[in-house]
Amino acid sequence: MLSPWRSLLSPTAPPATEIRAPLRPPNRYLRSPLRSPPPRSVARAAPTLSATATAVSSPSSPKKKVLVPIAMGTEEMEAVVLAGVLRRAGADVTLASVEDGLEVEASCSSRIVADTHIASCADQVFDLVALPGGMPGSVRLRDSDILQSITVRQAEEKRLYGAICAAPAVVLMPWGLHKRKKITCHPSFIGDLPTFRAVESNVQVSGELTTSRGPGTSFQFALSFVEQMFGTHAAEDVDKILMTQIDGDFERSTEVNELEWCIDHNPHVLIPIANGSEEMEIIILVDILRRANINVVLASVEKSPNIVGSQRIKIVADKNITSASDSKYDLIILPGGTAGVERLHRSRILKKLLKEQKQAGRMYGGVCSSLKVLQLQGLLEDKIVAVHPAVANELTCKIIERSNIVIDGNLITGKGIGTVVDFALGIIRKFFGHGRAKSVANGIVFEYPKS
Repeated sequence: MLSPWRSLLSPTAPPATEIRAPLRPPNRYLRSPLRSPPPRSVARAAPTLSATATAVSSPSSPKKKVLVPIAMGTEEMEAVVLAGVLRRAGADVTLASVEDGLEVEASCSSRIVADTHIASCADQVFDLVALPGGMPGSVRLRDSDILQSITVRQAEEKRLYGAICAAPAVVLMPWGLHKRKKITCHPSFIGDLPTFRAVESNVQVSGELTTSRGPGTSFQFALSFVEQMFGTHAAEDVDKILMTQIDGDFERSTEVNELEWCIDHNPHVLIPIANGSEEMEIIILVDILRRANINVVLASVEKSPNIVGSQRIKIVADKNITSASDSKYDLIILPGGTAGVERLHRSRILKKLLKEQKQAGRMYGGVCSSLKVLQLQGLLEDKIVAVHPAVANELTCKIIERSNIVIDGNLITGKGIGTVVDFALGIIRKFFGHGRAKSVANGIVFEYPKS
């Protein structure tokens, strides 16, 4: 049964609340009023940030092979989440470009470098072929004769294949791979599907075909493949690391020491990145913030603008940290990724930028393990945060452990990869209000908190 992942990002969690009452200093772990931890029914090890679900793929068995094709205009969040989640599950994932070159500029202007060209995949056998959406990326995937041949053969030989967002309507239908299947896609394209076969579920599994709706359902889509290839426990183990499940006992976002983020211009946001940074966090942030017309700069702290993320996905930064330091930023956000965080901490220029950010009273934030950098720079003094459980014991500040996102004045923090969509929407809400945040959430097919 695949039901656990069909409702993964369609939360029924209670709306976010604000904690305004005085907090008791002796308790470093703070809980929202009237909340208590859920009982532990299964004895499992606590999630670790470096874990890649190695128990999923047995060393003695061949790795599951997965093809994720990309093109100019591919939806980057969908492509990177697919590759990142499946690699964490132990799959051998190939990002293949259908363009002449390996580097593609995705739909929200992120630049991703593929592992190989699609031509090199023509004679390979894959356990799964998964197509990301995005426009005009879906059209460019559709027009690749090699990709069509691979995917048609995949369907004919009864192996897994799937598509998300625009791709079910734009790619699979012209290839005839939707016939006799129930199918879903992005709401903008649902009218193009055969009426008697179209469904509006976030993830639809119909035989070997799995389809999904948009960037906001990417984790559900990817985890459904983990379950189909590796089993339910594997999907649960991977999700425990990612933290994508919306727990009814958790607040999605909590705000304390409320402060208006008032600026008189379009927000300017810096995201410094390094080798080993968590690429899913990077791409989700860039994708969602740019959808709100926020000016986002990806700056590499490495000698090269090209970085290799924690799951070996190659991303091209907009500039290096030296040239980025010539500007002032309304918000600086640090992504996680254990190795990446260590490299961010070594950057003297980034340390200088963070110091200036604090002195000027401007906004800053971090996700997951990056809070260690903020602490070392003194940016968490007298602050309250949300952080991944694996990092909590390394921090000395107060923690609200039962909230995925915490906004404390000019600081925003998030627990981990699976909370970054809410993290990004929280930034949009603080800069522009609920209206724009909800509009972006609707566009990516993600349920915005009801209050």
